[in-house]
Amino acid sequence: MNNELKIGFIGFGNMAQAMAKGLLTMDVCQSSQIFACAAHFDKLQKNTEALGVTALQTAAEVAEKTDYVILAVKPNMIEPVVAPVVDLLQKKVVISVAAGFDFGRYEEILKAGTHHISTIPNTPISVGEGIMICEDRHSLSQAELEDFVRIFSKIALVEMVKPAQLSIAGTLSGCSPAFTAMYLEALADAGVQYGLTRDAAYRLGAKMICGTGKLYLENGTHPGVMKDAVCSPGGTTIRGVASLEKDGFRGAVIGAIDAIEG
Repeated sequence: MNNELKIGFIGFGNMAQAMAKGLLTMDVCQSSQIFACAAHFDKLQKNTEALGVTALQTAAEVAEKTDYVILAVKPNMIEPVVAPVVDLLQKKVVISVAAGFDFGRYEEILKAGTHHISTIPNTPISVGEGIMICEDRHSLSQAELEDFVRIFSKIALVEMVKPAQLSIAGTLSGCSPAFTAMYLEALADAGVQYGLTRDAAYRLGAKMICGTGKLYLENGTHPGVMKDAVCSPGGTTIRGVASLEKDGFRGAVIGAIDAIEG
């Protein structure tokens, strides 16, 4: 990343902090290149000091000092936060991480000609293993889009999707870390039941989850084939698979997504 390029967060809650941490952890930029503002300045100062980034008092200051402005406030606050700084944002690259705010909604509240893109990141972005769902309808120039992808692909899988797919893609990547954490916890409980220490069970389960995902991403092997490769005829794994099928494992996962999207 260009050492002159500056990134600003309007709103500095959990997701904004995760993004900032990822950018710093993966050496994408220096702490001196990141600025943030938030509603409660005392809390903001504590959070920015932990990362070594600069706290500012207002959204206008963030917009004035930075090149990329990341809108990271709650969806119901987007319009009142954006209204006073629309003139400043017109000259910036605006990146939204607010759920439900797509290109069309921003076209209504931003000034004509503002360069903006709507995204949905997930929390593993803080360790450089995130997903950043991006609406493929945007107003970034080709050069701006290439820079955007170059920067954020260092901390996340940048996945462009059609506007109609934004919600389900965001649900799959943004909500599933909670489901996966529940799966990890359940695996560890089972390990502890049979004598493993809690820490060892968590480490083994977590590494297995990471490794299985990486194996798919690198090889592109169908998940069913990956499952079959571990299941010897009459072996232990296939008995576990049969038990999961009996208990509706896959149906429960699909049902969780239905509960969100339905």
